[in-house]
Amino acid sequence: MPGDRGIPMVVVDGANVVGSVPDGWWRDRAGAAARLRDSLATVPAAGLPGVPAPVEVVLVVEGQARDIPPGPPGVRIARAPGSGDDEIVAVVRVSAPTRRTVVVTADRGLRDRVTTLGAEVRGPSAVPR
Repeated sequence: MPGDRGIPMVVVDGANVVGSVPDGWWRDRAGAAARLRDSLATVPAAGLPGVPAPVEVVLVVEGQARDIPPGPPGVRIARAPGSGDDEIVAVVRVSAPTRRTVVVTADRGLRDRVTTLGAEVRGPSAVPR
């Protein structure tokens, strides 16, 4: 059973989740990523629908958002040196064989890449915004 492999990891595709709501994020990409980081603060202790707490949260950021400062405890920032999707795949490649791993994204290509590695996928609405 996937949930029996320790604390689940939730990997959030920062650019995709931020971009899922047309709220002007493009005017301040780093600020939008920082707001998402802060909104994820409750997830480690609360979990997600169908993913009970506790969970480890990894927010993958890229481009202009890569320089956001660390945020609340329990939300780790993974700073992609290039493609955020490639960084997410690298995180999943390490995590999925040993524990339940859930990727939050709406990117179809990324969904295919991570499910092949054993991860589950949820859409952007699965996390608080």
